[in-house]
Amino acid sequence: MDKTSTYTLNNGYNVPVVGFGTIIPDGEQTVSAVKDAIKSGYRLIDTAEIYGNEVSVGQGIREAMVENNLKREDILVSTKAWHSHRGYEKTTVAFNESLQKLGLDYVDIYLIHWPANAKWHDDWRELNADTWRALEDLYKVGKIKAIGVSNFLAHHLKALIEDSEIKPMINQIEYHPGFAQTEAAEYAQSQNIQVEAWSPFGGPGSNVLKDATVNEIAKKYGKQPSQVILHWLIQKNIIPLTKSTSINHMRDNLDDFDFELTGSEMNAIDKSPYSGGFQFDPDTAKS
Repeated sequence: MDKTSTYTLNNGYNVPVVGFGTIIPDGEQTVSAVKDAIKSGYRLIDTAEIYGNEVSVGQGIREAMVENNLKREDILVSTKAWHSHRGYEKTTVAFNESLQKLGLDYVDIYLIHWPANAKWHDDWRELNADTWRALEDLYKVGKIKAIGVSNFLAHHLKALIEDSEIKPMINQIEYHPGFAQTEAAEYAQSQNIQVEAWSPFGGPGSNVLKDATVNEIAKKYGKQPSQVILHWLIQKNIIPLTKSTSINHMRDNLDDFDFELTGSEMNAIDKSPYSGGFQFDPDTAKS
């Protein structure tokens, strides 16, 4: 496996084993970061309606395609519908707005950003299913190559599968040492749904990269702690979505395929204590 390797989704679509996240303010910084990421070798670019930067992400992608002599099909673009646009009609409108902002003819991956939950929605199950139906129809007409969800726990995912015609292809969740959402990930994988990890390094204020176990392993292999964490995820068949505005860090995050963690090292990282992260609870988040 290397940075050009892919996983095959349950609909046969191939996605890269590492992606680039873009929670970066809209504007030239995002354009430059996306261009640098693609120049470095990233071929999966992830954004979302709520990030407010789809225009800049799309610009960065189009400029990078020209500068690196790439075709549209060489780059996978992922975005998400925010919870204010739940329901069939609103989600359809939100998708078309995202497509227009990105300046693309189609989106490779479209996700429901958060599940409706029972705490805030008596009809949470019906609401998720109605939103999902919009994704199914957009997928059927070819405007999306793969559809999925984000932040769905196992019971949200199970209900959606039971209520839907097409099974989700991806579940993107927060997943990092100290906060590995094992139940959600393992249930998705048992259903042949690809797991993606957002915030693999824990996010702002986190000490995940200072974790003693991770650093000990990094020293052994002559790697950065970030590279150990990414490889821990890759060995779990989880796609990490890294974020950086430094081209050197981008390249480091892709230079991650010349070593292998042992089973005991994987287990040791699994047992890392919580040391920061967002730790949102999809069952209680107001959405």
